Amino acid sequence: MDGNLITWIIIVAVLGGIYTFVNLKISGKSSESEDIKKSNYKYYAKSYIMTQREGEFFKTLNEVLGSKWYVVPQVHLSALLNHKVKGQNWKGAFQHINGKSVDFVLLSKETTKPICAIELDDSSHDRADRSARDDEVERIFKQANIPLARFRKTENLSKQDIVNTIALAIKSTK
Repeated sequence: MDGNLITWIIIVAVLGGIYTFVNLKISGKSSESEDIKKSNYKYYAKSYIMTQREGEFFKTLNEVLGSKWYVVPQVHLSALLNHKVKGQNWKGAFQHINGKSVDFVLLSKETTKPICAIELDDSSHDRADRSARDDEVERIFKQANIPLARFRKTENLSKQDIVNTIALAIKSTK
């Protein structure tokens, strides 16, 4: 046999092997995802979606701001932010915000556009990991031009204090 022919046979055999290997890997992954999709996970309803403190603040927000804006609790950042920015890794950007949420978001009743996000900071926000997460969330909201109001102690706040803090957060992003 000619040397070139043998070389071509080897190249075709190697490429065929690579093609088969890749197809097996891909089909293995897709069957894993299908297994996950088909899994019969069990769930039960939570009794509450907010802590007692959040629930009380939610009622107050609705009393004070409900005639002007919708008050939506427990909003994931992925619902508020578009991660598909040209030139960045979309999957990585989504994973960075996935699983993070804010306690409340005020939405325009006319357009449902986010007006202001609200965080209630309890003592868990004093931990280093939580503080770093809070700093990152603030950076993200500032970059996205969405106001973020933070409340530390809510027990003794007047309704006017709440309105003033939110108004200040909204004013600071304009």
